[in-house]
Amino acid sequence: MTTTAARQALGAYGEQVAARYLQECGYELLDRNWRCERGELDLVLRHGDVLVVCEVKTRSAAQACGTPHEAVGPRKLQRLQRLAQLWQEAHGLRADEVRVDLVAVLRPDRGRAEVEHVVGIG
Repeated sequence: MTTTAARQALGAYGEQVAARYLQECGYELLDRNWRCERGELDLVLRHGDVLVVCEVKTRSAAQACGTPHEAVGPRKLQRLQRLAQLWQEAHGLRADEVRVDLVAVLRPDRGRAEVEHVVGIG
């Protein structure tokens, strides 16, 4: 069984890997772990003129609790879209296009993390 601290550490690791990966792909990191009363956004980025809200799902090789993709269903997607609107309001910004992406990070027992970036999950 995984402890809360271990899950949090794994999540922080995945967000760090995802942020670095996206920045190497030309994304500009605007915010990380933004919270409000309605929830949290893992990463908020800009890619050209597009505001990108990125959900990061991290798994270790030892976990057997489904794929990261299975964790983002229609309700989660709606919440992320609403949070993107709230983030823009809180920062006085208005993007013409807002997109929700998913970055799945798999931390193997050895070696580098595997990263899969799914553009526009909704």
